[in-house]
Amino acid sequence: MSTKSEPRGGRPDAGRSAIMSERRRLINLAYRLLGSLADAEDVAQETYARWYAMPQEQQEAIDSPGGWLTTVASRICLDLLGSARARRETYVGEWIPEPLPDRTEWTSGRSDGAIVDPADRVTLDESINMALLVVLESMTPAERVAFILHDVFRYSFAEVAEIVGRTPAASRQLASSARRRIRASQAPATPTAQQAGIVREFKQAWEAKDIDALVGLLDPDAAAIGDGGGIVSALLHPIEGAEQVARFFVDIAHAAPNLTLLERTVNGRPGLVEQQAGITMTVIAFDIAGDRIKHIWGIRNPEKLRPWTTG
Repeated sequence: MSTKSEPRGGRPDAGRSAIMSERRRLINLAYRLLGSLADAEDVAQETYARWYAMPQEQQEAIDSPGGWLTTVASRICLDLLGSARARRETYVGEWIPEPLPDRTEWTSGRSDGAIVDPADRVTLDESINMALLVVLESMTPAERVAFILHDVFRYSFAEVAEIVGRTPAASRQLASSARRRIRASQAPATPTAQQAGIVREFKQAWEAKDIDALVGLLDPDAAAIGDGGGIVSALLHPIEGAEQVARFFVDIAHAAPNLTLLERTVNGRPGLVEQQAGITMTVIAFDIAGDRIKHIWGIRNPEKLRPWTTG
C-alpha cells in the first residue's frame, strides 16, 4: 500500500511550474488525511498561499520546495484533524468520507461552475478504499498523519517526526499503533473481480426486491450507514443485521420505483451509484470479506458528490 512521492533529493527548480507541479501530490496527501476532497483542495490552496506570501529570497533559501510544501500541508491537516472531531459532533447523522469515482468516470463539471483540474484527481489505490478511510477516522490525528506519511507516502520517521512534533521513535510507535488498528478491523481483501460479482448480485437482488437473495449476500452482522449531512434524507443511525439491512433496501426500491442503479468504481473498489431521473442521488461503497458484504456506506450529502455530478 504505497503512493510514491516525487523525488525529494537535490534542489528542484523553484519556478512556478515546478512549485505548481506539486499540487496533485498535496491533494492526494490531504485527501487521505482528511477524507474530504473539498478540504484537500482548501489545504493545497492555503499551502500555496503561505509559499507565495514569503519573500523571494526566503523561497530561494529553501533547499527542497516540494518537501516544504508537503510539510506545511501536513501540518495544516494535523490542525484540521484536531478540530474535525468537534465539528463532526454537530454533524447531522453519520459522517462518511467523501467518495471518489474512477478517473475515467470523473465528471468535468463542478457545482461552482469551475472545471475540474486533472491535477486535482486523487490517485486510486488501496490507501483510499472506504473501509480504510473509515478506520482512519477512529485514529488520533498524530496516528493518522504518521501512518499516511510513512506507510503510504514513504516518508522516513525522521521526516514524520519533524511534521508531527514527536521523536522518530514516537512517530514509529504512532504508525505501528495505526497499523494494528487497521489489521484488527480489516479481513483479507477479496479479489476485485469477486467483489464486482457480489456487488452485481446485490444490485440485481435489490432491483428484484428479493429479500432472501439480499440476506444471502450479507454478513449476518452487516451494517448499512448513510450520510445526508442534514441536507437530504438519510439514515441517522446505522442499521445492523442482514435481514434488517435487506429490508431497508427493499423498502427503498418500493418507495422509488424509477430508481436506476449503475455499477461504478467507488474509491478504487466496485460500488453502485443510485440515480433518479438521471440525477445522481447516492454513491454506495461496500466492504466485502470473503463472499459476504460486511458494510454498506451510502453517501447522499450533495456537497460530497461533486466529482459525480455536473455543475
